[in-house]
Amino acid sequence: MRVEIWSDIACPWCYVGKARFEKALAAFPHRDGVEVVHRSFELDPTRAKGDTGLVIPMLMQKYGMTEEQAREGERRLGENAAAEGLAYLTEGRDHGNTFDMHRLLHFAKEQGRQDELIGLLYRANFAEERSVFTGDARVVELAVEAGLDADEVRAVLDDPDAYADAVRADEREAAELGANGVPFFVLDRKYGVSGAQPAEVFSQALEQAWGERSPLTSLAQADGGDACGPDGCAVPQA
Repeated sequence: MRVEIWSDIACPWCYVGKARFEKALAAFPHRDGVEVVHRSFELDPTRAKGDTGLVIPMLMQKYGMTEEQAREGERRLGENAAAEGLAYLTEGRDHGNTFDMHRLLHFAKEQGRQDELIGLLYRANFAEERSVFTGDARVVELAVEAGLDADEVRAVLDDPDAYADAVRADEREAAELGANGVPFFVLDRKYGVSGAQPAEVFSQALEQAWGERSPLTSLAQADGGDACGPDGCAVPQA
């Protein structure tokens, strides 16, 4: 069975959702028969490379939040991450264009190192002070840590056309499937789960999708799981 996950490195709920899905997958009796593929989805595809900024001011400007409200939202996100055993910096994080990272993830898939790389990119973006958006050096280091060759990684990053079509194809397919936010999980092209649902929802989806053949059916809760979309990310409520 194949599970495809549309996500973006800049999406905190994708970071949390990956951990919740993996918790469900670890307990799934047929986990050795499940292939996980990460698909591209940019929250801001119009963002220029090199255009970076701090998260707190961005939240204040984009949503009209006070600084206190923005910091409280980040604190709650940190609590959700911590509940899944994830580190999360609530102060000082930046944000920027993720297109090159998506291109590199397609290269990593060909090398059998995609899951390793996306996990390291999430960790670096949400839990480490050094930015992944200011130049390629940090991304190259992470790719090498994931098991990729540094020279091959630089060659991909230096060629703006490398894997660009693959990224755009993923994004078109997400739209065709009705995904307008991430994370978005598609199980064997039978079931769709949107948002960072609890592990129990992913467990149910895995059980239902295993061995079944039917059109894509949403298993999201009626009010939807927490997710990020073009207009921003849901803020955890107290």
